[in-house]
Amino acid sequence: MHTHWHLRDADELAREHGVDPALGLDDAEAALRAVRHGPNEIAAGAQRTPAALLLEQFKDFMILVLLGAAVVSGFIGDLVDTLAIIVIVLLNALIGFVQAWRADRALAALQQLAAARATVLRGGQRQVLPASRLVPGDIVLLEAGNQVPADLRLIEIAQLRIDESALTGESVVVDKHVRTLSEAAAALGDRLNMAFKGTTAAHGRGTGLVVATGMATELGKVAGLLDRAGTLQTPLQQRLAAFGKRLALVVLAICALIFAIGVLRGEPPVLMALTALSLAVAAIPESLPAVVTVLLALGARRMVAQHALVRRLPSVETLGSVSTICSDKTGTLTLNRMHAERVVAEGAARDETLRAAALCNDAQRGGDGAWQGDPTETALAELAAEGGVDAGALALGLPRVAELPFDAERKRMSTLHQGDEAFVLYTKGAPESLLPRCSARWSAEGTLAIDHDAAMRQAETLAAQGLRVLAFARRDLCDADLGAGADLVERDLALIGLVALIDPPRPEAEAAVRDCLTAGITPVMITGDHPATARAIAQRLGIVADAHASVLTGAMLAAMDDAELRARCAQVRVYARVDPAQKIRIVEALQSLGRFVAMTGDGVNDAPALKRADIGVAMGRGGTDVAREAASLVLLDDNFATIVAAVREGRRIYDNIRKFVRYAMTGNSGEIWTLFLAPMLGLPIPLLPIHILWVNLVTDGLPGLALAAEPAERGVMKRPPRASGESLFAGGLWQHVLFIGLLIGALCLGVQAWALATGHAHWQTMVFTVLTFAQMAHVMAVRSEREPLWRQGLLSNLPLLGAVLLTFVLQLATIYLPVLQPIFKTEALDADELLICFGAAAVVYLAAEGEKRWRRHLTKRSEQALATAGKQAE
Repeated sequence: MHTHWHLRDADELAREHGVDPALGLDDAEAALRAVRHGPNEIAAGAQRTPAALLLEQFKDFMILVLLGAAVVSGFIGDLVDTLAIIVIVLLNALIGFVQAWRADRALAALQQLAAARATVLRGGQRQVLPASRLVPGDIVLLEAGNQVPADLRLIEIAQLRIDESALTGESVVVDKHVRTLSEAAAALGDRLNMAFKGTTAAHGRGTGLVVATGMATELGKVAGLLDRAGTLQTPLQQRLAAFGKRLALVVLAICALIFAIGVLRGEPPVLMALTALSLAVAAIPESLPAVVTVLLALGARRMVAQHALVRRLPSVETLGSVSTICSDKTGTLTLNRMHAERVVAEGAARDETLRAAALCNDAQRGGDGAWQGDPTETALAELAAEGGVDAGALALGLPRVAELPFDAERKRMSTLHQGDEAFVLYTKGAPESLLPRCSARWSAEGTLAIDHDAAMRQAETLAAQGLRVLAFARRDLCDADLGAGADLVERDLALIGLVALIDPPRPEAEAAVRDCLTAGITPVMITGDHPATARAIAQRLGIVADAHASVLTGAMLAAMDDAELRARCAQVRVYARVDPAQKIRIVEALQSLGRFVAMTGDGVNDAPALKRADIGVAMGRGGTDVAREAASLVLLDDNFATIVAAVREGRRIYDNIRKFVRYAMTGNSGEIWTLFLAPMLGLPIPLLPIHILWVNLVTDGLPGLALAAEPAERGVMKRPPRASGESLFAGGLWQHVLFIGLLIGALCLGVQAWALATGHAHWQTMVFTVLTFAQMAHVMAVRSEREPLWRQGLLSNLPLLGAVLLTFVLQLATIYLPVLQPIFKTEALDADELLICFGAAAVVYLAAEGEKRWRRHLTKRSEQALATAGKQAE
């Protein structure tokens, strides 16, 4: 279907659509077209039922492993563990169900953006109809405040300006005209003879021919992109899925081996089966999903206090993996309101420029004292007020008696004012339009000669810096008759000065960009705005180093294949004049380079890329519902700096998940080594099934969950993001699990062998106690991967300290309370035996701290070597 409507003549299009613009379609023809084209609605897409959404949550491999563990626990009679596992699984399923349901609402929000009613010509009569009944060929009448109900090729306009920020990302309202354009690849924001569905008429009125409805509109194309942009698995989900599969296979193999060895040694098959099954339950950290959920939920709660709302819990951790942040400019990095940046005029001319800005202006003060109206005019009114000009008093002294309104063809606006002795005409407009009509420069002493070339060079220099430049001029007239027309009245003007405006960067955005760079995160700007404006804002924020940085435009991008785009994406930091589909291409190109991409934005045009990115971040105040529904994270204060706090929280959470995995897997490793090596060393089975399940319950439970409260490591924002393919066990974690787990097993078996050799009857209780105490000592040592415990302080994580003390008390209760001794098959230990158990735990703590000290030494040596190499290179 032809979509380059902006290249077609309006009258030709009307004939092609079989409609007279003065009469519109008749009802019979409109009904036929409605059957052919369908309703003017955004398609809802295939809706997943709540039951299907819930069922999807049980397909994760780790969840299936946990359900298997629950069955095993029930088989061996441990109903408490069975119930705990089922509760954990149901909790995760509920959270996943809510997240999926919220994601499905994104398209529904896009449907609501369409206009509910539209004014059309049908059979020569004005009718107000539901917008869903519009068909191609309808003639739509627009007025200020109307939402555009379909894609229109404009036929007639009267000073029509349209706010397209939600669709294109541009903060400045667009002046429309009806002339035929010639550039086929023009961006949506440059198709000035079109009005697009979902945008809003901000000023004036117009008449347009409906050329596209429903999913054929530009808004419909965004909906199509949003529907196709699948939701990616987060790095955490990918790592946990891989971890769960490997762990289950390894554990099952080890348990089968232990069972076989025990039976071959003559142990009772039933006992060995129960031991192997108990070990299978204990070795799989069923509390891992619960710990992850608690960590993410607590992180989400902390982030709400920092003005960030998490819509998908795994996204909290994903922020810690982000290596590239693609940010929309308008409303995200900037304030989304125009601001007068500079006045090019001196002395009396400057004062007169401010007077002209106040008088040649339709902005009005609202009830709250703020200026209301066109963003450019409100910025000029604010400039005049800041310069000491009282617009109200000035208007009383120089009342407006006539005006020549702004239009897109003249690119000028003039107002005529009654002075004491004569009339004064003030004119503002684009420099290329106004300067040729100036014959002099204004000064308080009279007119001066004007250098047109110098004035235009000034304007072009400012425009090259991304500023929108307006020129101001005046002329004295003898009468108030403007009937001669703009061409005759707006001549022989005296140039007063230039005013440069810009949508300024947010005050906190520069520091946020700097923090991102320090954290090894690359900020990238993707906008629908002009290249010069995008580069200027990027340079101010520090995204690019200088005014000569490369900017990739939508037209350039459209001419590239995917391989060429990938190569450019590795270097380019600013993209301008891009459409929604191109934003997705940029995100996908960055992802193909191994980047984890966050996309921030607030407009409808951002929604598909928000969903396609590894994490989408939407604006809560100024953003659209469509963007918020498609995003994983919503910034409640629309503050780009909030994302830095979110990244910090994400890194803290991932660190704490690694700490839990380090702790839990080391403990499980110690249990496996103890049971695996005992028969090989000729020792009896050291633990009963009840012992294994108890250790699993008290050590993986509260102490593991309490790691969620661990504060962020020092320097967490001074290290680069994790590599995209980094394993959960990277950075020496698996070596730690193996080494410390083997040490725990050796200590347990050493205590067992010593007790048997010296005739101590309580050997099994001692092994049981060493295993529990050693894991408590270990959890205190792994609170940091680098810092020693004494530097962190015992009181810096009170929940963990309380959980460890409680576990000690519970373990002692199983040993010394007569009511519990028959249940746990324990006997009271004497002081020497208990002291040996504490001593074995202390060895584990010292070994873990010694490993951290060794790693600190290696890091220091590596840093010194890099510093030496750097000096030699200089």
